[in-house]
Amino acid sequence: MFNREKEETREEVNLNPEMQPEEEMKAQGAPEQAEAPGMENGEGTAGNETGTEEVPEESPEELKAKLTAMAAQIKVKEDELTETKNRLLRLQADFDNFRRRNTAEREELATYVTISVVNKFLQILDNFERAEASAANAVDVQSVVDGMAGIQKQFVKTLEDLGVKEIPAQGEKFNPNFHEAVMRGQNPDMEEDTIDMVFEKGYQLHDKVVRHSKVRVISNE
Repeated sequence: MFNREKEETREEVNLNPEMQPEEEMKAQGAPEQAEAPGMENGEGTAGNETGTEEVPEESPEELKAKLTAMAAQIKVKEDELTETKNRLLRLQADFDNFRRRNTAEREELATYVTISVVNKFLQILDNFERAEASAANAVDVQSVVDGMAGIQKQFVKTLEDLGVKEIPAQGEKFNPNFHEAVMRGQNPDMEEDTIDMVFEKGYQLHDKVVRHSKVRVISNE
């Protein structure tokens, strides 16, 4: 009897031989899916992150310390800027004082020079007034002429002492640096561009021309 039950049971099991593997798989359980790449190393969702480290937030005390340090640096820069500005103002004031002092000294020096020159010509003026008074009562004209000649020599000597001298012109070759041609003339006995007449004498102070000589220049063409 027991043998028949075993055979019936075996026949029931073999009725669907194709389904047995599937049922066995269900009975044994489906195999687990393969692990996603990177799972073995602990990667996965976390492995897709950019990896940027989060900056720790600063505490209020640290922020306050930084702000205090920055404020101190700004204060130092402001003090340096103020000091530089004050130094520039002092330099400007010193320069203005120097310029005013220099201008005053030049004006004072010019005044002394002018006084010295005036004193020299005052002596000539004194002699001229004496000669004029003598000429009013003089019966000898030659004495008057001699007196005027003496004053003229004194005047020229005073100019020479001041560094003023006459520019040579009569019989000289025309030089536009010293002469001013106001007329052209002809003279076969004189070379071309020679000065044969001086209308107004020229003078120079040391190497600087004070006044050009006004002359007539020979042009035989």
